[in-house]
Amino acid sequence: MSKTTNKFSPEVRARSVRMVLDHEGEHPSRWAAIVSISEKIGCVAQTLHEWVKRAEVDNGKRAGVPTDVAEKLKALERENRELRQANEILRKASAYFAQAELDRPFKR
Repeated sequence: MSKTTNKFSPEVRARSVRMVLDHEGEHPSRWAAIVSISEKIGCVAQTLHEWVKRAEVDNGKRAGVPTDVAEKLKALERENRELRQANEILRKASAYFAQAELDRPFKR
């Protein structure tokens, strides 16, 4: 997710994308439809264009990684990073305690 706050709800985004796809035939180009609709909903045309591209990727109409797969990959990478850190801590603790065991005097 971006560092900025999301001004538009998912429902508004979906409706805006649907409007672009439904009404692009009424405009000379897709960009003209995006500009027209973005003015009506109060967002920047480039933002709406990104929403349309993301929707096409998610629907399989455009090459790219779908949103759900990207989110799952990001979660798995985060989990992997945390597990590596935990393993490093355990490795260091094990070495510390093994050294402490060797330094202890021998009991008879």
